[in-house]
Amino acid sequence: MFDEDGSLDPLLKFLLYAVVALAIGKMLWKWLTEDVSRWITVDLWNLIADHPWWTALIVVGALAVLILASRVLSLFFSIYTYVSADGEFVASSDDDPAPDLLTFKMKQLSSMSATGFEQACADLLARDGFRSPRRVGGAGDLGVDVTARDGADRLLILQCKQYQRPVGSGHVQKFNGTARLHHGADIPIMIGLNGFTQPAADFAAHHQILLMGRAELKKWAHGQHLYDVLGIESTRQ
Repeated sequence: MFDEDGSLDPLLKFLLYAVVALAIGKMLWKWLTEDVSRWITVDLWNLIADHPWWTALIVVGALAVLILASRVLSLFFSIYTYVSADGEFVASSDDDPAPDLLTFKMKQLSSMSATGFEQACADLLARDGFRSPRRVGGAGDLGVDVTARDGADRLLILQCKQYQRPVGSGHVQKFNGTARLHHGADIPIMIGLNGFTQPAADFAAHHQILLMGRAELKKWAHGQHLYDVLGIESTRQ
C-alpha cells in the first residue's frame, strides 16, 4: 500500500481520488434530479442485461485506462527532470521540503538514467557543502563518476552503480585498483542503488573502500549529511 518512502502508492492514490470524485458526482446528480435511482435500478440494469458482453468489455477497458493513467501520472509527478542547457544537469521537484535542502525519493533515483543518477549524487554533495562537486563519469573514466573535496581538502572519488541487483566483488576490485593509485582518492566511495554482495562487502572492508548500500543511500537522499551516514569524521564547523 505504501512505497519505500512512506507515501501512498500512486495507483491506490489515483483510485481513491476516482472514488471520491464519483461519490461527489453522484451526490450532485441526485441533487439535480430525482430520476437517478430509476436510472440505476431500471435503465442501467436493463442495459447491462441486454448487452452483457459489451458491458464487460467497457468495464475491462475502463479499468485498463485507469491503471495506465495512474502510471503516467506517477511518472510525471515523481521523477526528477534533468535538463541540459550548457552541459550541466539541474534537478527540479515540486515536493522539496525546502528550497535549500535537496532531497530525492528512492523511486526517483531508480527511475533516472545512469547519467542522471551520477548527477544526483553530485548535487547531494553540493547540498552537503563539499567543494567543486563534479560529474566526470563516462567512457574511459577509469572508475570515477563524481569528484569533490571536503573542508579539509580531502579528495572524494565516487563510483555510482544504479544496478537492479547487488554490485558484485569484481566491480569493487576494479574500483579499488584505480581510486587511490590512479586518481589519488583520500576517501573512495562506491554507491550501489541496490546494495552489494557479501563478497563485495568483505573485499571493500579489507581494502578500506567505503560502500553505500540502499539503506545508506536512502538516508543520504532524504537529507542526512554524507559523513554522518557513513560514519566519517567530519570537518564541518
